[in-house]
Amino acid sequence: MTFDNLPPLLDEALTARGYATLTPVQAAVLQPEAAGRDLIVSAQTGSGKTVAFGLAMAPEILDGGLVSLARTPAALIIAPTRELALQVSRELMWLYGKAGVRIATCVGGMDASKERRNLGQGAQIVVGTPGRLRDHLERGALDLSTLKVAVLDEAEQELLVWSQRPRS
Repeated sequence: MTFDNLPPLLDEALTARGYATLTPVQAAVLQPEAAGRDLIVSAQTGSGKTVAFGLAMAPEILDGGLVSLARTPAALIIAPTRELALQVSRELMWLYGKAGVRIATCVGGMDASKERRNLGQGAQIVVGTPGRLRDHLERGALDLSTLKVAVLDEAEQELLVWSQRPRS
């Protein structure tokens, strides 16, 4: 099966993963009226939201269907927990793997120096948790000057975490 309006490498990734059709949330983010717009997506767990935002950001990540040669991220995905950030990274890795997109994952409890090396080598997509991303920003390891897409995954959890932070 082919998926209309998707870069061929993403079409191949979906087919290889066993997709025969897109889920409703995935189809919705690919509608022409959604192109280039800010989206708020709410759907049940298991509905394919991660792949949906992965597909929606493809025009900003891929240059003519191929990976951009930019060394700074075009997309930033912020997840409230390490587990969710790692899950998002895994999903995007299979989706964008054939396209050669570099994905850097930045989460607490992992080797920060390895993350800095990955960021320094260039990544088109960065996935991380708020605290670790802030650390890389403050240390100058993460350059968001060319950012085109930002995703707050489980944004309601992000707001809960920030609302419970101690005030200084």
